[in-house]
Amino acid sequence: MTQAVVLAQQASTGVSQGFKNRIINGAMVLDQRNAGVLINPAVAGYTVDRWYYYQSQTSKGTIGQNAGSVTPPVGFTNYLGFTSTSAYSINSTDQFLIQQYIEGFNFADLGFGSANAKTVTLSFQVYSSLTGTFGGVLQNSASTRNYPFTYTISTANTWTSISVTIAGDTTGTWVGATNGTGVKVVFSLGSGTSQSATAGAWTGTSFITSATGATSVVGTNGATFYITGVQLEVGSTATSFDYRPYGTELALCQRYYYQVAAGSSAYTQFGAGRAFSTTGGNGIVQFPMPMRTAPTFSYLGSVGNYDFSPTAIASGAVPSSNTHMTVGMTFSSITSGSMFWLGQNASSTPCGFTFSAEL
Repeated sequence: MTQAVVLAQQASTGVSQGFKNRIINGAMVLDQRNAGVLINPAVAGYTVDRWYYYQSQTSKGTIGQNAGSVTPPVGFTNYLGFTSTSAYSINSTDQFLIQQYIEGFNFADLGFGSANAKTVTLSFQVYSSLTGTFGGVLQNSASTRNYPFTYTISTANTWTSISVTIAGDTTGTWVGATNGTGVKVVFSLGSGTSQSATAGAWTGTSFITSATGATSVVGTNGATFYITGVQLEVGSTATSFDYRPYGTELALCQRYYYQVAAGSSAYTQFGAGRAFSTTGGNGIVQFPMPMRTAPTFSYLGSVGNYDFSPTAIASGAVPSSNTHMTVGMTFSSITSGSMFWLGQNASSTPCGFTFSAEL
């Protein structure tokens, strides 16, 4: 059992009674990467924490936390919003998707791929400028076992509660209790005919992303699609949304992505390091909780905005793990053995480090 699951199970009484909801950040509260700024990725990118947007054609929409500034449904303060920026006619292989990959450790107990597979219910709140039948899919890590589903939005620009019950898949290959992808939860904003299949049954056809005949949000310029309160739970009935304490939800998200950054004030520090020569040094960043795997590293802003005037920044030569990372700093000149700050110089442009262990 991962530390993430333990944290969820220890959440305070009256807010969460355990890891009922296998979705993380289903209320779209956390947005470490973008801080509410809309993104318009060329192909794909993470939006709010744990939610990934993919499009097979470039720049067909914008997506982000609370896009459109509508009032969220009762009980929620945030949502994930998509706006189409063209009237695009999808071709047979197109895919426009909002999705979350759930780690195997957090899904293996459902027994998919065995005779003991448990029924699950997916529930959520949805709002769109369009009406009609919309689609999505539950699928395994290899996208070789897929359950297309549909749901109906009858009234435009109104929050609608949806629940979809799905019998557990008793066949196919499903990742067990590992840190790989246990299951994918996918909401389609438009999928081509070869990416669609009949709703309501498991299929072995690969890479299905929606149900046949589902509405294409990207087909209407200016169309909107907003979603929040996403919950995937065991059983055939949707229950109340599993509100977890903010700190618990943040810790769950930080298993997959962690960002440490200075603010907009000059000389704001977020770590320290030591020079091992006159031109190089290592800083170390300890992660607030173990990440899913040793993460990839990147830095925010430009090298010129960092204190002590480094000329290059990279993941360090000293081995890192899923609990910490050594960050290598190159300098024109520094006193060997001296300490230096990881942080911002006199510039007001924010800087910082990001660590990603997403599925």
